[in-house]
Amino acid sequence: MSEPLTRGVRLGYATGSVATGAFGTVPGLMLLPFLTDNLGIGALYAGMIVLLPKAWDVILNPIAGRISDRTVDPRGPRRPWLLRGGLSLAVAFALLFAGPSLGPGLDAAWVLFWFLACATAYAFFQVPYVAMPAEITDSYDERTRLMSWRVAILAFTIMLAGASAPAIRDAIGGRDGYRVMGLIMAVLITLGVIGTYFGTRSAPHTEVAPGTGSLGDQLRIVSRARDFRLLLTTFVLQALATGCMLAGVDYVAGDVLGKQGTATILFVCFVGPALLLTPLWARVGVLIGKKKGYVASSLVLAGGAALTVIARDAPNWAVFAAVGLIGVGYAGAQVFPLAMLPDAAAADAARTGENRVGVFTGVWTAGETLGLALGPGLFALMLTLGDYQSSTTGGTDQPESAVTAIVLGFSLVPAAIVLASLWWLSRYSLTSSPDPAPEAEDLPA
Repeated sequence: MSEPLTRGVRLGYATGSVATGAFGTVPGLMLLPFLTDNLGIGALYAGMIVLLPKAWDVILNPIAGRISDRTVDPRGPRRPWLLRGGLSLAVAFALLFAGPSLGPGLDAAWVLFWFLACATAYAFFQVPYVAMPAEITDSYDERTRLMSWRVAILAFTIMLAGASAPAIRDAIGGRDGYRVMGLIMAVLITLGVIGTYFGTRSAPHTEVAPGTGSLGDQLRIVSRARDFRLLLTTFVLQALATGCMLAGVDYVAGDVLGKQGTATILFVCFVGPALLLTPLWARVGVLIGKKKGYVASSLVLAGGAALTVIARDAPNWAVFAAVGLIGVGYAGAQVFPLAMLPDAAAADAARTGENRVGVFTGVWTAGETLGLALGPGLFALMLTLGDYQSSTTGGTDQPESAVTAIVLGFSLVPAAIVLASLWWLSRYSLTSSPDPAPEAEDLPA
């Protein structure tokens, strides 16, 4: 059993969530409104622009994991990629919202190209980053503590980026508002990348031989890891639900609640509770187990989402309270799966003596990316079905059908998805330190 990680290593690793939080939040929150309400792109086409680069990541992430598994470097196999992928991501993100006004078609092409570049760079940062906990500690409980640090900083970054991005846009206004916002977020990403690269320089890492066979062979082995498969399915469905709600924040604020600045308040209510409750959820996991904690937080998340169906008729404070309940559940629904993933990957390494951590995390982040991309895509589909009216100036009066679609896409639809995900979670069985004895379903055919 490895020694407990130092406070410096925990903080250094967690700092990487500044980069993942900023990139994971701002496009999901801002890109769809940017396309529909500033570039005049129809909701369905805008949803495709948001989805396609993320779909590319589904293919690329396992490849990035395989490459990092086989990287030989005195700094460790993962840390070089933190710097390479992270700094490339910052540059591409700054350019994403910085395009000249060339007309809807060329503007859409600019966004698609640079969002694809962002997705590619992000894969080579995120996959090695998520793979690291399985290699820097073999302690089942230490991974929960490590993830609680990561999720606390992730929640702070999500709140900072998610609250400030619309505020910066609104303060400056128009396309320039988006351009300045993109540049500031790129700087934030850079700070997170540099912080985690230098902050993990003293982190231990186990030396495990890279997995043998082709990438396809390893993916087939990973797919037979029953607990990993169940956990991944649960997490992807919940990422879909979260992505759908995230995409809806700006629309709920502008078209349902109808007050400028409300988007920032909604977002703070969404992620603010995580700053206070992440350590509490970590303690819950130690007391009752990660699986039970994940179920409990998921039920709170679904309940809060369902309550926001009142948004059209209730006073704003009631909507803010319901979104705050979402935030309570969201905190736990981030802590537990991220703490359970290294358990599944480490169990495979313990059974086989081969390092497939990168492939596991590549598949994981591919699934997460797909879920977070399908969320805005699903919300864009709801807008299309509701006859949402796109424009180049924003502030267009929407038909009742569009307002109804916005409310349902933010509330009952994601709540139903979260509840459905619990069927897969109920079958998950890895609830203690990995047993080196192989499960029959985990062995190659």
